[in-house]
Amino acid sequence: MASPITALKHRNYRLFWFGQMVSLIGTWMQATGQSWLVLILTDSPFLLGLISALQFAPVLIFSLIAGAVADRVPKRRMLVITQTVLMLLAFILSVLTLTGRVRYWHIAALATLLGITNAFDGPTRQSFVVEMVGKGDLMNAIALNSAIFNVARIVGPAVSGLVTKEFGPGWAFFANGASFLAVIAALVAMKMDRPNRAEAVHRSIAADVREGITYIGRTPLVLTVILLLGLVSTFTLNFNVFVPLLAKNVLKGDAGLYGYLMSAMGFGALTGAIGLAFVSGRGPQRQLLAGGAGLVCLAEIALAFVRHNLIAAAVLAVAGLAMIVFTATSNTTVQVTVPDRLRGRVMSVYFLVFAGVSPFGALFTGAIAEKFGTSVAMGVGGLTGLISAAAVGFWWQRAAARNGSAGSAEASAGQAS
Repeated sequence: MASPITALKHRNYRLFWFGQMVSLIGTWMQATGQSWLVLILTDSPFLLGLISALQFAPVLIFSLIAGAVADRVPKRRMLVITQTVLMLLAFILSVLTLTGRVRYWHIAALATLLGITNAFDGPTRQSFVVEMVGKGDLMNAIALNSAIFNVARIVGPAVSGLVTKEFGPGWAFFANGASFLAVIAALVAMKMDRPNRAEAVHRSIAADVREGITYIGRTPLVLTVILLLGLVSTFTLNFNVFVPLLAKNVLKGDAGLYGYLMSAMGFGALTGAIGLAFVSGRGPQRQLLAGGAGLVCLAEIALAFVRHNLIAAAVLAVAGLAMIVFTATSNTTVQVTVPDRLRGRVMSVYFLVFAGVSPFGALFTGAIAEKFGTSVAMGVGGLTGLISAAAVGFWWQRAAARNGSAGSAEASAGQAS
């Protein structure tokens, strides 16, 4: 069995990992406080969904371009820029809130700017990991990333819920702004053994984007993973909308309950990430991919019937575990399959379907919740995701039976890892 922390032997990754641990706690504090602030200002599930849509819509517009840029420029430099912009946006929201001047349109505008920045940050960060650890330790690095993401998911919402309840959300936003200093310092302190080597630029950005999309279309394993991720993300992984509505409208709780539920989900996800770290030496496995997708959909269907705080927390923990197994396995499968020179472009498509479809999912969820209630929205989301995942699985099996590509594709992924 591989060491569960083997990726930490790489100095640059250690710096990045510890910097991210601090920064992600702040990110979750802001995400929790912002959702609650929107509900307090508007009391509208649809407007809450609209903020999520505005935050992720720019990914649809810019992420393919961002992926091509990430394959041309030093990724570390790009990340220093994007993380600095994200820090400034957090401080602006903090000042507006602490001075009592914040309005819904402020949050909407800042969410849009946040989305534009994340459109460039996401694909760059995803494809930068392999430069720090290499393909051999990639799955372990992704599992460790997932672990700190979900430690932050536990700690951030819990702290944010307490801070928001006692002092207001403005201080949660301030803490997020300050937390970016840790990851910026880590990036600056890195010593790159091999500089981010940009390809000789003699083609247009559009040509680069086309090359990445063509590769995905001709690689059945990558195409299947991206289709599955896109569908489940659209209909099921809308917990940033579901959970505050569940806490406020179904369970009749306050910001403290919301933070508690988000932390429970984070605990489940952390458990899944630790498990993946222990089995990372085996490489990505199709059973984990399909099992994680199916279980997160079933957990969301179960939430439609929950009316008790502890049961809701338990089901969200299961959903968190399943979600991290599914998304981390998806990420690793794509990254160990794609050639290095195309990684930024392919990961931009991955990031697009993971985060860029969120506007549609958030609006879908918010609209159903507004008209029919939160429980109906969760049931519809989980069921639609489950049907979509089954359809992709059926298509993949039929395609594999026709051309015999399943075995060779998975073998190539295993060899790459």
